Amino acid sequence: MINYLRQNKYFRFGFFVALDIIAITFSIWLSFLIRFDGQIPSQYSIFVPRIIILAIIFLIPIFYFSKLYSFSWSYVSTGELVSLFKAITVAFLFLSITIYISKYFPFFTNFPRSILFVSYFLVFISCGVVRFAKRIYLHQFKPRIGLKSKRTLIVGAGDAGEQIIRSIVSIKDYLYNPVGFIDDSSAKQGILIHGFKVLGRIADIPKIIKQYNIEELIIALPSAGRETIKKAIDLSREEGLKKIRIVPPISEIIDGQVSLRDLREVQVEDLLNREKISLNLKEVEDFIKNRAVLITGAAGSIGSELSRQVAKFKPNILVLLDWDETGIFNISEEIKYKFADLKVKSFIADIKDENKINQIFNTLNPKIVFHAAAYKHVPLMEQQPEEAVKNNIFGTKILAEIALRHGVDKFINISTDKAVNPSSVMGATKRICEMICQTLNQKNSTKFISVRFGNVLNSRGSVIPTFKEQIKRGGPVEVTHPGMKRYFMLISEACLLVMQAGTMGKGGEVFVLNMGEPIKILDLAKEMIRLSGFEPDKDIPIVFIKPRPGEKFFEDILNAEEGTNVTQNEKIFMAKLADINPTDLEEKLKELKSIITDSRREEIIKILQKLIPLYKSKA
Repeated sequence: MINYLRQNKYFRFGFFVALDIIAITFSIWLSFLIRFDGQIPSQYSIFVPRIIILAIIFLIPIFYFSKLYSFSWSYVSTGELVSLFKAITVAFLFLSITIYISKYFPFFTNFPRSILFVSYFLVFISCGVVRFAKRIYLHQFKPRIGLKSKRTLIVGAGDAGEQIIRSIVSIKDYLYNPVGFIDDSSAKQGILIHGFKVLGRIADIPKIIKQYNIEELIIALPSAGRETIKKAIDLSREEGLKKIRIVPPISEIIDGQVSLRDLREVQVEDLLNREKISLNLKEVEDFIKNRAVLITGAAGSIGSELSRQVAKFKPNILVLLDWDETGIFNISEEIKYKFADLKVKSFIADIKDENKINQIFNTLNPKIVFHAAAYKHVPLMEQQPEEAVKNNIFGTKILAEIALRHGVDKFINISTDKAVNPSSVMGATKRICEMICQTLNQKNSTKFISVRFGNVLNSRGSVIPTFKEQIKRGGPVEVTHPGMKRYFMLISEACLLVMQAGTMGKGGEVFVLNMGEPIKILDLAKEMIRLSGFEPDKDIPIVFIKPRPGEKFFEDILNAEEGTNVTQNEKIFMAKLADINPTDLEEKLKELKSIITDSRREEIIKILQKLIPLYKSKA
């Protein structure tokens, strides 16, 4: 019977119409009983069938045209309740007019008008109960059975936790059997959220795991700091709980909506400091919306995340450019799938190919350029400095000059903390990219801006993928020095701040992202080993190696000679930079260009040092 009801839409429609007719009949009969204190006088009893028939004639067609038989009754919500209220109001309006007109005829002479008022509310209540009955049964009374269902505790009884529990109780194939919530807020202790109780605080996790036989933990704290999340994870692990999933940080769920699809395994970035970033989303939207945006290096870690974030703000067209054909295909397909209405154009191109880049600008006329294409691997660029110079310096110069000629509104150059007091070829080339943008900013209406930040977590070639591979092989995990520290930021956070800096820039600035406190690489390695289910130096050894070519012991975000100015965003500073002589810069770049074809490393380093006196090569 139930399966036939699900499969045959006509039988389903007839079944739910019959339920409504029963509800309407009962409501009107009950309204007569209420009006006459339980005993309907014989002279009024003749009105009962007449008003029931008339109400059905008006209500059922209006329900049908209001699509009240089209939605799934398993997922009925307040939206359907509002639609029901509107439909009943319209139907009773017609019913009242009909009865008013008919009072001059025998059918409704002396009809008690208060019956309509009572019936109006009773019909709404009864039809509402009919619609919510299935959801109440599924969510409160139907047992959650099956091999996949796990007794689950949710950490966080805020908005994210509420949305997660709502998602859980809305699906038929129960992966989770929620037991309750944990939250450190005193005001939330003991309260019910969708029928599930807040059972205690994070410190109570061990006791609750034992008491309720918890099999899985969901951490729904997207704005929480490292210590809170780490405490919840550590307490759960101590009780042998291995299945822990987490809602990603707020920067990855910018629309504020959380669902089960967002849950993922705990990653090392979840255990690092996650200070809440403050953004003026209206400014970012005004900056991006309905404009043509070009992103270079769109297949890379930063470029691909920039593409995802920019797409959320509805540009007129999103132009993705990279030389990596597989990477550009993957990000292009992802954007098209997630943002079906967005126009996306993808190009396989080298930023040094002036003719191809010029053609793209002629065809699509981008107004905003995010330049993320660059060689970033420090040791490799030490070995082949001519490639870093050709791609990073002259590729940027070609791209920026084309942007200038085509009247781009803003050109945002993605820079690095390694550009400060550089000790590597890569860092030196990126500082020169900043200098090129500073000088070009003086020539036209195009505003050139650079945004400098440190290491982003999980970027290709960075320490985290390297450690993952070493752990996968069984070790050892190689750390340069026990005291080595690095600044880290989530890619999603960095990209959001880059867009915010883009809205703030007036032209010629170098913005610096506040990376928070530096993190010891040794601590990072230990956390990653534990996340993989091993113990550091017991299951997976950690060894210390000497620094690689061009590698710093500590990274500088700004050196003393520069200093910073504050901006309206506490996560974004503006570097105080000395003026640059455009003629002098151009002459040295010509000199540099004349020797890179011969790959003369020593001469390349010397010219880089002329351009940046603070550059000290350690190779």
